Parts: sequence; structure tokens; C-alpha cells
Amino acid sequence: MTEQPSTLYAKLLGETAAITWPELQPFFARGTLLLVEGTQDLIEVAQAVAQNDHVKVAAWLESGLLSRLDDSRAESLLKRNPALWAVVVAPWVLAQERSERAPLH
Repeated sequence: MTEQPSTLYAKLLGETAAITWPELQPFFARGTLLLVEGTQDLIEVAQAVAQNDHVKVAAWLESGLLSRLDDSRAESLLKRNPALWAVVVAPWVLAQERSERAPLH
């Protein structure tokens, strides 16, 4: 993606939507689903992925703030069916659990 950071951020924000776990399961099965921890700005993480910012993405992966789901985490999402937000940064789908207190940035 070649947009300026603020333009890209706005574009990704506009493409972010509420989604259910059953809708995300095919992406989990394909290995293209990344989970963003609730303390992170979903759009900032998506922007870093879109811009191939290897330093930021690697740091988030290392710290667990960005991760691929394992089977137990996927099972937990299936059982709990929490409110989720997602944005596509091909080939990835980034998803995040949303609490009532955590506004979408």
C-alpha cells in the first residue's frame, strides 16, 4: 500500500467492522487470522502490517500483543462468542475482542 500514514489509517478505519466468530472461523482454518490484544489500537496494528513495518510487527508478535490463534484460544472464542472487530490487510484478517469500555480508535 502506498498511501500516506494518516490516509491509510483513515482508510483502514473505514474498512473495520463488527464480526462474529463463526464468520472468522474460515480465516482461522486457513491460518490467515491474527488476533490483536485489546490493549492495542487495531488500526495502528493493521497499518503496520499493511506497510510491512517488520520492526513493529515482530515486536508485537514477540510480546504476544499480536498472535496467531491456537486451537484452545479458538475454542474459547467459539464458546464465549465475544464482540469482535476485524479489518482485512490481505492476506491477513486482523481481529480484536471489543469490550464496552474500549472504543474503536
